[in-house]
Amino acid sequence: MLIEFRVKNFRSLRDEQVLSLVASKDNTLQDTHTLASDLNTVPRLLRSAVIYGANASGKSNLLKALQYMRGVVLESATVIQPDQVYSIQPFRLDTVSASQPSEFEVTFALGSVRYQYGFTMTAQRIINEYLLVYKSAKPQRWFERWYDSETGKDVYEFGPGMKGSKALWEGATRSNSLFLSMAVQLNSDSLRPVFDWFSSSLVIFNEHNKLNPQTSLQMLKNSGGRKQICDFLSAADISISDIELVTQKVPGQTVHFDLTAGKTEIRNEEVEKQQLRFSHVTPHGKAVFDLMDESGGTRNLLFLAGPVLEILQKGLTLVIDELDTSLHTLLVRELVHLFHQPDINTGGAQLVFTTHDTSLLDAPDLFRRDQIWFVEKDQDQASTLVSLSEFSPRKNEALERGYLMGRYGGIPFLNHSLGLNS
Repeated sequence: MLIEFRVKNFRSLRDEQVLSLVASKDNTLQDTHTLASDLNTVPRLLRSAVIYGANASGKSNLLKALQYMRGVVLESATVIQPDQVYSIQPFRLDTVSASQPSEFEVTFALGSVRYQYGFTMTAQRIINEYLLVYKSAKPQRWFERWYDSETGKDVYEFGPGMKGSKALWEGATRSNSLFLSMAVQLNSDSLRPVFDWFSSSLVIFNEHNKLNPQTSLQMLKNSGGRKQICDFLSAADISISDIELVTQKVPGQTVHFDLTAGKTEIRNEEVEKQQLRFSHVTPHGKAVFDLMDESGGTRNLLFLAGPVLEILQKGLTLVIDELDTSLHTLLVRELVHLFHQPDINTGGAQLVFTTHDTSLLDAPDLFRRDQIWFVEKDQDQASTLVSLSEFSPRKNEALERGYLMGRYGGIPFLNHSLGLNS
């Protein structure tokens, strides 16, 4: 479960920004919107968080920062080459920040153990890297690594909790790779859970990582999965009684290689094509529609259904940028409700998303105050992330109206002297 994410000097996020999913002491909607952790220091975590902000305010950059951190963890030891530089972008609108490294830190829980992992980097190298493990209230520093500019070498310190071939992993870690990633590549059992959290427990969808329909299509191939998806769509008030995945033979072309003769031949042959058919039933009749007959929102929700059902079952963390661009506001509400229903969200899954849909702010019992965040830019064009809780709104306050009036920030300042009326 995600507890906290910190980032500094990444794109428009110049100063350190903190997104926390630690629940406040407010008991409002506690049983549905929060979940109990196994941590004494962090007893309850939020099941969801929503982030608002004007266009170009930096809210998408916050999710990109988390995605970038994930990418460095997963690829620095295997994909990045020894002399390759990263395409990282620090804040470039002041000369000091432009020359400084970028910083990332994530804190998450696996059972009763809390992990706090972070690193600092430039385009050329890793400057600092560390891992703190909380098996009790007192942290264990498993390792820390930093760059000594005087010697031009990395310095390592290991704690007693760090087990395994530390000297081997240290020697194999390049200046532009993470020790965590290299150690796991070389079979570190102790660091594997941290790496696996990034690779398997953190799911991010945005413009750089589009939603893949294959998960939903695979589920539709068996009766159990098909029923789950139909129930999911029914929960969102979409009147689809059944979905059938039909395989048909259609004219097509196939490529054949003749290795002996060294020739390639293109043949006209029948190929298999899969089609979805949706059964709709009403009191006055029934009909079957193809995929393209369904609305764009239904198609998007269908392709989201598979990943969401898997995330709810496994207790993963789902991060989505601009969820409202693909789903109607009522569908967004239903999706959030799924994460807030303990009988459905049995694995302790979490949802973090950005949106422009202000109507969600006043939707009855959709969010607690500590689940709502705002991003805005200051006069230096640096983005700032603020929780609604910091404004201490009244219990019955009209949040949507207050937000649109600029009471909490995160809205565009419109220039009314653009000459449109001249």
